[in-house]
Amino acid sequence: MFRVTSAVFAGLLGLWGFSGTAMADGITGEAGLGISYQPHDPTGSRYETVPVPYFDLDWGDVSLGTDDGLTWSALNTNGLSAGPYINYLPGRTANGSLRGLRNVSNMAEIGGFIQYAPADFWRVYAQVGRAVGGGHDQSGVLGKVGGELGYPLGGGIIGSSSLMAHFADGRQAQTYFGVDANESAASGFRPYNASGGFQNLTLTQSFEFPLAPNWSLLTSASWVHLVGSAADSSIVKQTGDVNQGQVQTAISYKFD
Repeated sequence: MFRVTSAVFAGLLGLWGFSGTAMADGITGEAGLGISYQPHDPTGSRYETVPVPYFDLDWGDVSLGTDDGLTWSALNTNGLSAGPYINYLPGRTANGSLRGLRNVSNMAEIGGFIQYAPADFWRVYAQVGRAVGGGHDQSGVLGKVGGELGYPLGGGIIGSSSLMAHFADGRQAQTYFGVDANESAASGFRPYNASGGFQNLTLTQSFEFPLAPNWSLLTSASWVHLVGSAADSSIVKQTGDVNQGQVQTAISYKFD
């Protein structure tokens, strides 16, 4: 829900300058700031608490969301939308229990999406992109497919449930879950060659509580279950976890 960090925030600032004409139409949606208790990296080697911005903003056909990044609906008709997107892909600092592995650079994810959302309260979608900005062997193909359903709970409280599956090619899987011979000698992890395919299933439950006019409290809890090559990684087996959790909260302001 809140998986957006400083790189996407910088994208928002850039878009703010670009969207002078869109500002005439008005920004709609919500923006805020919160905290997240989440895994340090996709293997679940340890957890950390980090500040995170929250965005769910629209300028006509341009949107900025915490999950989907910066998107442009080049096609938008009868609930069906499609177009390009750019998002932030966090790297990995190989310290603590990961010492001896290589660091992974922060990267951008650039690709295309398609979404069907005939009503405001539900959608199904798919994204496919490529990681760029890292080392040559850290820039693979990745994506996700999923669905989301929102519903009112009374008293102005809104609930939302979503299920999402992430996938990646062999190069991208190796970036976070693989261990080459040099890394194995330096870290003590068994050598492992990660392969492409689905990496995890993520189930998220979110709630929005009204606090005052235009202000809300957002909460979110996610369960992440690693599958396939990711679950079999020697890093996951020796120091990580196949089942991971993430809890987030934020205060947001709604633009009318």
